[in-house]
Amino acid sequence: MEKCLLIIDVQKGFINEHTSHIPELIEKLQYTYNYVFATKFHNPPESFYRKLIHWDKFNEGSRECEFAYDLKRDTYVISKTVYSCVNDFFLEKLAALNIEEVHICGLETDMCVTKNAVDLFEAGIIPVVLSKYCASCSGEMAHLNALQTLRRYIGAEQVL
Repeated sequence: MEKCLLIIDVQKGFINEHTSHIPELIEKLQYTYNYVFATKFHNPPESFYRKLIHWDKFNEGSRECEFAYDLKRDTYVISKTVYSCVNDFFLEKLAALNIEEVHICGLETDMCVTKNAVDLFEAGIIPVVLSKYCASCSGEMAHLNALQTLRRYIGAEQVL
């Protein structure tokens, strides 16, 4: 069974006092995987993030959108405008690479990390959340609460 690493939104705009340790950890971790995917979020002008949440950060091309670490040369970059990158294109790429287990790390444990893990679970791909390599801008409690929720969503053995 092939495995890959999915790095969620480790971008400059998500780095604060609660997340600043993550880029260095991820930069090292990525080299332990043959296949690495990294998501890159941007917020389109007409998004619900702007309309409903009144969150107007992450304009495409802005400094906030830049990766906060140096990507491994052969990383597959997935641009996204929603919480999850799990769509038909991504699932077809995983199938083509014979990947049945996705190790997830990155930012916003309580948001995008959780959403991607649950979406993979529902798509029949084994999600494994690497908790040491995740964090939340909202702080340690948001991160820990998300890990507890993830244990219920995808199974305790899938949250390392």
